[in-house]
Amino acid sequence: MTQQSYGADPPSLRKTLGVLDGVAIAASSTAATTSIGIGLGVTAGVVGLHLPAIMLLAFVPILGIAGAFSRLNKVEPNAGNGYVWVGRSLSPWLGFLVGWVSIVATVAFLAYTTAVTGSAMMQLAGQAGLHSVAGLELDPGSTAQTTAVGVVVLVAVTLTAVTGVKTAARLQSGLLVFEYVVLLGFCAYGIVTGPHPFSLSWFDPFQIPSATALAQGLLLSVFCYWGFEAAFTVNEEVRDPRDASRAGTITLVTMLGLFVLGSVAFQRVLSEDELAGHGAEGLAFLGNRLADQPLAALPLVALMFSAVASLQAGVIPTARGMFAMSRDRTLGPVWSKVSTRYGTPAAGTLLIGAMAVVVATLSLVIPRLADMIMATVNAVGIVVALSYALIALAAAARFRGLVRENRWEGIRAVVLPALSAVALLGLGGYLAWSFYDSTDHLEISADNGWFLLLTPTLMIVSGFAAGAWAKWGRKSAYFTTGRGTDADAPELLAVTD
Repeated sequence: MTQQSYGADPPSLRKTLGVLDGVAIAASSTAATTSIGIGLGVTAGVVGLHLPAIMLLAFVPILGIAGAFSRLNKVEPNAGNGYVWVGRSLSPWLGFLVGWVSIVATVAFLAYTTAVTGSAMMQLAGQAGLHSVAGLELDPGSTAQTTAVGVVVLVAVTLTAVTGVKTAARLQSGLLVFEYVVLLGFCAYGIVTGPHPFSLSWFDPFQIPSATALAQGLLLSVFCYWGFEAAFTVNEEVRDPRDASRAGTITLVTMLGLFVLGSVAFQRVLSEDELAGHGAEGLAFLGNRLADQPLAALPLVALMFSAVASLQAGVIPTARGMFAMSRDRTLGPVWSKVSTRYGTPAAGTLLIGAMAVVVATLSLVIPRLADMIMATVNAVGIVVALSYALIALAAAARFRGLVRENRWEGIRAVVLPALSAVALLGLGGYLAWSFYDSTDHLEISADNGWFLLLTPTLMIVSGFAAGAWAKWGRKSAYFTTGRGTDADAPELLAVTD
């Protein structure tokens, strides 16, 4: 492929997707099986036996965010979504920051999921009787070993993503069906047969140990819901922009049901200590409690499929977001190169995969997988909360005129997104302060507050540095107008190989 120059209008993407394809992409990006299999154990370590409460409570602001996404998408479908919407309605600098932190958060997520994938594969190998290779004892809790195995899978799914979203959606649809059948079957069986009595206190958020635990638990839960907006990053490849909104909403409601079901099932089967102590292997531990081999391995297979699908689903929306930023000259031209063979930002997709490999390698400074997961989830939770809040504020600012025209529409379009934004900003700020106040020194450790605060801070600060280069180095007009390139402009040209 030839390099797309800034002198010509960048190409458009092929419109081939329907609402079910969007659901497959968004559901795979949200990765319910991974979130349940790992995220619930991590969250239980913070909030105890109140997982259903925290999942329901976190859904409230997320619902307001989803409404903001849907309404903005109806009036301005764009692969850059939040980057374009916030830039136009609030500030180009804040818009660029939304686009930037979405990129770096996803790259961090890909690195984390790479290790999770490797861990699931190594656990399966252990259950099949393979415990060592060439004299090396296999350890599914080792960041180094799990990352090495996961990188091989990441490379494979990145190459698949290059061939197009339609191909990826078909693959992910098959994986999702298997995952959900296994997940629903084991969770339902666990709810019926679990030894621990059901308690309404599980749904009471006021019994969560502390305000800090509540804030951290909410952001961990926001992380679990994160990914539903992947449906909006492929909105230039759907036949009708409304399909992207439908896909995002369907995915979010489905995730709520799965998370509550999973939470209750885990707490019926496992004690609080077992939940918190097996975070990285929670779903496999549940399977072993409920069935004998080989049936006990099915949840672990589902976890592996979920991790593989979320790797691919993470690469796809990130490449599209960077495509949108590149055609506005806020990122380099390589990101807006489109393959005439596949109709996808192929070069950008490959680069995203390469960046994730680099970050996965850097994460080896945290030797234990469980610690690496905790550090990544906390960092991503803070920046995702910031990104969601800014998008919700953009919706409130853009549709503020509806308050005078129609009170009910004004509440839905302005008040609910604004309240959701305030809630997420408050949670993120409180958690950041609690991290800062929890220690007096920096240490590379998942339980060191300054380290947990440093990672999201670097993500945000690097965004302003990259924005400064885009404004004064690339001289992007985006920082003057705040407007993204029109996704439906007929003059968009196709590049040639």
